[in-house]
Amino acid sequence: MSDTLIVHGFAGIGWSEALRDLGLADIGLELNAAACQTRVGAGHATIQCDVAAYPTWPFKARTSGKIDSPPCPGFGKSGKKLGLFDLPLVHQAIEDLSRGKDTRAAINGACRDWRSILTAEPMRWHYDLQPEWICMEQVPSVLPVWQQYAEILSRWGYSAETGVLDAADYGLGQVRKRAVLVASRIAEVALPAPTHGGLGQPPHVAMADVIGWGYTQRPAPTVTGGGTATGGAEPFGNGTRQAMKRHIGTPLWRDRDLPHLRPTVADCAALQGFRPGLKFAGGQGQQFLAVGNAVAVPFAAAVVSAAANLAPAVQLEVAA
Repeated sequence: MSDTLIVHGFAGIGWSEALRDLGLADIGLELNAAACQTRVGAGHATIQCDVAAYPTWPFKARTSGKIDSPPCPGFGKSGKKLGLFDLPLVHQAIEDLSRGKDTRAAINGACRDWRSILTAEPMRWHYDLQPEWICMEQVPSVLPVWQQYAEILSRWGYSAETGVLDAADYGLGQVRKRAVLVASRIAEVALPAPTHGGLGQPPHVAMADVIGWGYTQRPAPTVTGGGTATGGAEPFGNGTRQAMKRHIGTPLWRDRDLPHLRPTVADCAALQGFRPGLKFAGGQGQQFLAVGNAVAVPFAAAVVSAAANLAPAVQLEVAA
């Protein structure tokens, strides 16, 4: 390991590819075997482990940045949405961890979705490591949790901002709204300014310009991990496909010689901003899941740049 580290919890591949584009590198903690294989194949340092059980001490006094995108199925628009019922418990776990009190086991036992407690996990690392800068991302419904993180980090002397941003506003050929947090204990931060779609800016990138088919004048709908827990054949949901069909045969749509609207793994990867030729490990379902669950690469680069203050920024006085 290097002297200073960017520690990446729940480490898929999107943040790491963005860091690569910025000339940075992380060390990723990830449990899923296929995700670990993808990371290693792409050249990213990886520890296969359960993030919630892994100790923080190897990274103490060595962590410059901390990145987390905890699992979000329980909070998303599809499925049973049990995580939304667990939010009060998640808030309690975060507050407890921010004061050095670990109540994760007891609170997890009361949660309806076992994954909900993982949204509180980053606070354990923040409390122990006090990284210079922090990035977090999840579905929009988790914004109140990120706001709680921001309030706590502000108590510690960090500058912190939260909001719901659309990756299409940062050059991605896909509409992808996500709740984000950026924070720094060494400089003032602000959410990244949009680069596309605004007055005097380049237009949003059209879906057809990225993958050769689809919408000709607007970004693609949000790419998902598929239709099942392990990924599935339909990264675009049924409602999305029905909306697409209404545009077929019009100037707003570019067709292809296939009788369905199912994108390939390569199509999804391109719409997520991944570099051409990046290999995703596992079966097709696992590949769809890895791509659909990832943070979009250009979006992640914009968020990291804001948190890490890659441009000059005003220095803050850090609270003791």
